[in-house]
Amino acid sequence: MFAARCLINGLATGLLAASIAFAQTPAQTRIRGEISSVDAHEMHVKTRAGDAVTLKLPDNLVVTVIAPIAIDAIKPGSYIGTAARPQPDGTLRALEVQVFPDSMRGVGEGHQPWDLGPATTMTNGTVGDLKVADGRTLTLSYKGGEKTVFVPPDAPIITYEPGTRAQLVPGAHVILTATRNADETLTAPRVSVGKDGLVPPM
Repeated sequence: MFAARCLINGLATGLLAASIAFAQTPAQTRIRGEISSVDAHEMHVKTRAGDAVTLKLPDNLVVTVIAPIAIDAIKPGSYIGTAARPQPDGTLRALEVQVFPDSMRGVGEGHQPWDLGPATTMTNGTVGDLKVADGRTLTLSYKGGEKTVFVPPDAPIITYEPGTRAQLVPGAHVILTATRNADETLTAPRVSVGKDGLVPPM
């Protein structure tokens, strides 16, 4: 009886582990760089670190354009994202700000580590109080929390516009999150490309 119970428990544990492994999403990799070449099926990118990366492009590829926008586009009620570094007083100093159009409200909401440099974070949320003085100091609220962010006058401010494959050309700068396939190749389901040579600041 004991042996049978152990066998059943072992099988249950194995099935649970297998179901968890099956449910895991494919590994993802954030890539920033410049397009070297591109065709209907693949895009070759030279990353900021100097690596050459080949990305598969699906038929349903989504292209978004990253465009500059004035700092006064940041207003109470705006939904924004900001890559930032912590300041000694516990507030954040923005490295850049993304002012999302209403169609993207809610995307990526929250506060999490980011890979723009040591100790960087990404916070997406709704602007509350806003003080204009030598830049912008604002409260940024999201589900489960709130951050105070200082946006210096020299921080890049961008927004997003719908794009097309035609804007993916050699020399354009892109940022994307690629999915690593079972055969170790990479697929880019979405690509954000800088407008008129803009280098994505995030």
